[in-house]
Amino acid sequence: MILASLVLSFFALPAAAIVGGPDSSRATATRHIVMIVSTRGSLCSATALTRDLLLTAGHCVAPAADYRVLTADKKPPGIAIQSVVVNPRYNPKEYAAGRVTADVALLKLATPLPADIQTVPLAEARTVSPGDRFLIAGYGTTAYGAETGIGTPRAALMIATGKPGNLQIRLVDPATGGERAGLGGCTGDSGGPAFSETAGKLSIVGIISWSTGPNLSEGCGGMTGVTPLSLHRNWIIETARKLDSPLVQ
Repeated sequence: MILASLVLSFFALPAAAIVGGPDSSRATATRHIVMIVSTRGSLCSATALTRDLLLTAGHCVAPAADYRVLTADKKPPGIAIQSVVVNPRYNPKEYAAGRVTADVALLKLATPLPADIQTVPLAEARTVSPGDRFLIAGYGTTAYGAETGIGTPRAALMIATGKPGNLQIRLVDPATGGERAGLGGCTGDSGGPAFSETAGKLSIVGIISWSTGPNLSEGCGGMTGVTPLSLHRNWIIETARKLDSPLVQ
């Protein structure tokens, strides 16, 4: 499978293209993520919660298809997925219309992840304020409408803007404020994590769901939309238990 061909339309999978720096926290962030590829020619990102359980966006796996997991080495055939569980509150019509929905899913793997992929805990429920810092990570392209950089793990530091709540968090590059092209999610980063960092340790606060270009234009590098996990935390924990992959918190 050629990863360079896995480019999606803006609303089919709108979020990826992260250009990050070399600091240690960003390097650590990429050790928690993998790629999800499908027979429909799509690519998303996901986060390892346990050795055989991934967290991703509902819109990444809601379409009927065969999905597999690849890591940064891209060695075929990848890891088979045993089961896909999309949050029952996810509404694809609402998502396609650009409205908030429970864009969350869990993937149970047929075999454990390789040792170089590290698991990460869910963050405790918290209030997010404008200016709060988050790390996003993903395998997406680095330019909207192009295949540049797709399939390479990257991370970027972002800050919350607007009025963040438990339904949606909007992130922008602190250097650009979303008003001109900067860092952010792009095609292929959907499903990737938004991490918070406390005492040098990362935990996952939300999932990348969408992106825009500068000043809310179509594209990437403006605003990155994140589905926070606070309302879905209990569902994730209970579903993980039912899948025989209990979380360690």
